[in-house]
Amino acid sequence: MNILVINCGSSSLKYQLLNMDNEDVLAKGLCERIGIDGRLKHEGRAGEYEADLPMPDHSAAIQIVLDALLDKNHGVSKNVSEINAVGHRVVHGGEEFTQSALIDEKVEQAIEACCEMAPLHNPPNLIGIRACKKLMPGVPQAAVFDTAFHQTMPKKAYLYAIPHALYDKYKVRKYGFHGTSHKYVAMKAAEMLGKPAGELKIVTCHLGNGASICAVDGGKSVDTSMGFTPLEGLAMGTRSGDIDPAVIPVLMEKEKLSAQQVIDMFNKKSGVLGLSGVSSDFRDIEGAKKEGSAHAAEALEVFYYRVAGYVGRYAAAMNGIDAVVFTAGVGENSATTRAGVCEYLQYLGVALDAGKNAQRGKELDISAEGANVRALLIPTNEELMIARDTKAVAAR
Repeated sequence: MNILVINCGSSSLKYQLLNMDNEDVLAKGLCERIGIDGRLKHEGRAGEYEADLPMPDHSAAIQIVLDALLDKNHGVSKNVSEINAVGHRVVHGGEEFTQSALIDEKVEQAIEACCEMAPLHNPPNLIGIRACKKLMPGVPQAAVFDTAFHQTMPKKAYLYAIPHALYDKYKVRKYGFHGTSHKYVAMKAAEMLGKPAGELKIVTCHLGNGASICAVDGGKSVDTSMGFTPLEGLAMGTRSGDIDPAVIPVLMEKEKLSAQQVIDMFNKKSGVLGLSGVSSDFRDIEGAKKEGSAHAAEALEVFYYRVAGYVGRYAAAMNGIDAVVFTAGVGENSATTRAGVCEYLQYLGVALDAGKNAQRGKELDISAEGANVRALLIPTNEELMIARDTKAVAAR
């Protein structure tokens, strides 16, 4: 069974074609600058290639993806009928979806209803779904929601301390994101530890330009750092994370900004970018720190401190912790970030082996010998999780 995984961003589209009989990746790639000019990066059995191609919209980009998959020189399929199902990453599913769903008109409408809660993500996700329906009629399509894994959170974790009527009327609550990643690495951690997931208390740290922490107790999400939107929680690449809401009217008055302009600032110009004044890329900030930038050093320390704070908070929420997992771009590749975070976690029994921690991008227990709480490095694989869920949904 071949499954095409589609992840549509506002101006980009990532894809993978997987053979689910053995979970091999047959081809993968990226369409960039959609709506501007267009660029394809494709990798298949015949190697890699790049091409500048016009991509006025996501429909055109998906047609280009199909053309690449069927190309006689670089392709991996003879015709589109060899694609048995399509799995779409959908960021926000609200309370309606506790698991992945086969897409029909009702599911499309529910995804559209969540657009106001994820205005940067759900609209392009929906465009990708509709483009695939048009170009591959009759092929089953599944929506795999970032929020679904977190629907096991108890009310004490997801309710905000605001008038209950606002939850009743508008479903204003914590939802959480990166669920597909948190679920994958928690399952992989259980395998590495040689224990059933149901017996473990794990804190997973998805640390990238967007970052979130999740408490996984017995294989289920019981709390997570992102909230009603992906703005809550950690200081991130460009997002502020947790902040006193009373700051908003102060900035509106002092800087003569609208509420939306302040939120845009918190989403796009804050986080480690805003603190460092250098970049949202942690590699650039680490470089600036080495060159003596005090603001870069402060930005990194704020990030380490916030991550460690959430790990400790979730260890308390679960009344224990067996392992802390580092994943995603920064978590997988930055030894200094992992070391900086774990410096704060010695009281829990976390200790790193410096040699092992110097590794990157591979599954590895990076704990020092005798550490009571294991520190694990696990590359995430959201595409594989999406493909697995799509296979299960298509078989129902």
